[in-house]
Amino acid sequence: MNLLVLGVNYHTAPVAVRERLAFTPAELPTALAMLSAEHGVTEAAIVSTCNRTELYCNTRDPQQVLAWLAQTRGHSVQDIEPHLYLLNGGEAATHAFRVASGLDSMVLGETQILGQLKDAERFARDAGTMGVLLNGVFQRAFSVAKEVRSQTRIGAASVSMAAASVRLAERLFPSVASCKVLFIGAGEMIELCATHFHARNPKHIAVANRTIERGQALAKQFGGEAILLSDLPFRLAEFDIVVTSTAAPLPIVGKGMVERALKERKRRPMFMVDLAVPRDVEAEVGDLSDVYLYTVDDLAEVVRQGQESRAGEVESAEAIIFERVGDFHRWVASRALVPTIRDLKDYADRIARHELEKAHKKLAAGDNAAAVLEEFSRQMANKFMHAPLAALNNVLPEDQENTLATVRRLYRLHE
Repeated sequence: MNLLVLGVNYHTAPVAVRERLAFTPAELPTALAMLSAEHGVTEAAIVSTCNRTELYCNTRDPQQVLAWLAQTRGHSVQDIEPHLYLLNGGEAATHAFRVASGLDSMVLGETQILGQLKDAERFARDAGTMGVLLNGVFQRAFSVAKEVRSQTRIGAASVSMAAASVRLAERLFPSVASCKVLFIGAGEMIELCATHFHARNPKHIAVANRTIERGQALAKQFGGEAILLSDLPFRLAEFDIVVTSTAAPLPIVGKGMVERALKERKRRPMFMVDLAVPRDVEAEVGDLSDVYLYTVDDLAEVVRQGQESRAGEVESAEAIIFERVGDFHRWVASRALVPTIRDLKDYADRIARHELEKAHKKLAAGDNAAAVLEEFSRQMANKFMHAPLAALNNVLPEDQENTLATVRRLYRLHE
């Protein structure tokens, strides 16, 4: 078994690169089937969030996986390789455990990534690409995350993207209570942002979504209204604050749409937060003089402020992860013994069946039962001992000491 993690994250690439390598939920079933069909790839899972895209594979050919990612995303290997990290074995397991525990997140100790890893595991399981190795990695990652959460304060007072968005909005406007807020999308991130903004009692809340039913369900929680995405060009000018996070493959809010909204607003400023990867708002919108546009990368510094209090917990979390990676190594090593254990058991079963069949025939022929049992016992012992005795008789002199020690340990022969 050969664990590989090939990925890109906010440490190694800006959002403009990450969005080109991201996978939408709709793409995942086909992508998983294609990746697992590559030569040398026996298991596959894909984690794709706003901050990272990572391929988890059981493979002996990392270059094959790299070539597949480049081809699938429409880029050359040379273009994307500088932004990628490639981890094998223990390093890959350590990375997976750190990611699950929130130690590799932009928001130190955040819990959303654990849910995203569970989604990735479920997608791979549904696609039939989750095997023994990746199942072992993911289940252990979930267990480690729980252990880190319960034994450290790594997630205490987490400064989330949602909280950072509110903080930035309050730098622009005297009070969120005087603003109208629009949320585009209806997923977990938008629900979290809506919770934070709703706590500031904004003048009005609206949720724009592709399906009106999902938008209505979320808007109802916060006393707001639901609108369709198709209504955005006609309603955008009403809102002072816009927060968007969808899984759309292309931008939803274009520069022209925002320019028209600003004209209608008589140049009153708009605060926009784009938490999606790929981005929901065209990058050129940030060039407009009356728009304050922030992406996930722009929020990084705001998020880092206030995290110093939890930095001391990182060491404790890393110690837990180090111990659990050791457990993972031992588990992988034990899995390598399985074929030999199975073959040894099959060998013993064949001898037993053969000798039992002979004994049954003798008993059916009327032979003395005690004599048959004695012969059965003797033949069983002879057959079991034939292979190890032959090996001992043929061992080379220079290997004799080690071989004898191994045999005595296997058969528990006391000195």
